[in-house]
Amino acid sequence: MADELVRMERINKYFGRVQALNDVTLSVRQNEIVGLLGDNGAGKSTLIKILSGALRADSGDIYMHGSKVNIRNTTDAIAQGIETIYQDSALVTQLSIARNLFLGREPVKGPRFFDRLDQNAMNDAARELLKKVGITKEIPPTTPISSLSGGERQAVAIARAMHFESELIILDEPTNNLGVDETQGVLRFVRNARDSGHSCIFIAHNIYHVFQVVDRIIVLRRGKKVADDIDPKQTTIEAVERIITGMAF
Repeated sequence: MADELVRMERINKYFGRVQALNDVTLSVRQNEIVGLLGDNGAGKSTLIKILSGALRADSGDIYMHGSKVNIRNTTDAIAQGIETIYQDSALVTQLSIARNLFLGREPVKGPRFFDRLDQNAMNDAARELLKKVGITKEIPPTTPISSLSGGERQAVAIARAMHFESELIILDEPTNNLGVDETQGVLRFVRNARDSGHSCIFIAHNIYHVFQVVDRIIVLRRGKKVADDIDPKQTTIEAVERIITGMAF
């Protein structure tokens, strides 16, 4: 497909004698938010860990823009424009917002061998990014992550992915343990990511959250893909729940 961003083709993964993924094929188009659903043990986390470089598949191929790529680790995934945002946001709580936004990719000033961080550039970028992801109150970019709410931390993680022009943002249970207002903030950030030209894979146990933001739903059950191309506008939550549990088969 011409607008296909990523394709995982015939992915298999074993943990000992247990087959966690069985011949799974998944694709995400450009500027698309895909909901990846399934019960516990369905294989969702294993699949996205393979795409994000945290795990290696036993067999199968991954393509970006139609070209086969080799994702051996998280560094390879980031180089391909894939960023993963986990429930805990993978942020360093002792460091500031600005430092977390650029963690490992900090701009420097002067001769590179001096490695002097350009703090002003990081602070300026942080202010703009926080506005872009919808944080309206004034939060100094020097604020430590430990001082932020759960929703604000997720906003910082999403802002980091957007700043480094990640083509695909994977969100793994980003609304867990958040309040109502913070959850709506995260869902708004997901919509903003799409409007800014990014694609997303959204994984959540809360199917109501998925229905609010995704363009298409894929369902895994017991390591197999059992449904694809489900349009949330053309179905109901109850119908998708039946597919997840196997009652629809």
